Amino acid sequence: MIHKPVLLKETIEYLNLKEGMTVVDATIDGGGHAREILKIIGPRGKLFGIDQDDGMIQRLKDEGLGENLFLINGNFKDLDKLVPEKVDAILFDLGLSSLQLEESGRGFSFKKDEPLIMTFKQNLGPDDLTAQEILNNWSERDIGEIIFRYGEERYAKRIARGIVERRNVNPIMTTTELVEIIRKSVPFWYRNQSRQGKINCATKTFQALRIAVNDELKSLKEGLESGLNILAPNGRMAVISFHSLEDRIVKNFIKEKVANGEVNNLTKKPITPQEQERLENPRSRSAKLRVIQRLI
Repeated sequence: MIHKPVLLKETIEYLNLKEGMTVVDATIDGGGHAREILKIIGPRGKLFGIDQDDGMIQRLKDEGLGENLFLINGNFKDLDKLVPEKVDAILFDLGLSSLQLEESGRGFSFKKDEPLIMTFKQNLGPDDLTAQEILNNWSERDIGEIIFRYGEERYAKRIARGIVERRNVNPIMTTTELVEIIRKSVPFWYRNQSRQGKINCATKTFQALRIAVNDELKSLKEGLESGLNILAPNGRMAVISFHSLEDRIVKNFIKEKVANGEVNNLTKKPITPQEQERLENPRSRSAKLRVIQRLI
């Protein structure tokens, strides 16, 4: 499966890349944006590619995209520790990639029967949180809160109650089991709304669990600050977000840094995909691109 990069043309244009530049792709994933970046910066340029998923890193290493691509397995919240120098441009392409959704086997998709892991990391340590841990051990109140807060799910309390009732009988271990619980917990019309072209009733709960497992919102706040720390004066930072919680964090970050005189906001309104891209790549529909330029 080929990962389609979202807003590729617009991102490349706004980053204003030139030959010989040093760039960071903070979420390199399948390398969709990275391939285009490497073409522009050429052999004299440098690209640092960061990803939490060591499987993705290994895939790109095996592909051998060039000696000027430096692949690093890590969390972008630590960007200023992972990248040892000032850079000219940074890209954050947030959220879940189509490769992880379809091929990870870690339970990101409600369309596949997989273990409920949901970590971006492939190889887990003993302290790493999983969706199974949340579903089988957290309180009903806490589960309901994360589904409501991170998924913006209107039936969060009902779903949390259904999860607790089910786990009292048997532990919840797979995506199929979770989907069944969600379907039984929500009203009939909501359960079947995907037939009218609306989102599946499980979408928001799966999103919420993934965000909680990976502590995505806190990592984003830290990553933006960390990125600004290594961005050279006049350097640009682009962020592609896919839901309102991410976009709100990015917007507030930009507002604060503009007020402090640290950056210039190059996108007064977020850039969104053209109709053709939305048709060719449905995943792009909710994407928003915001770009800043460092002043000091």
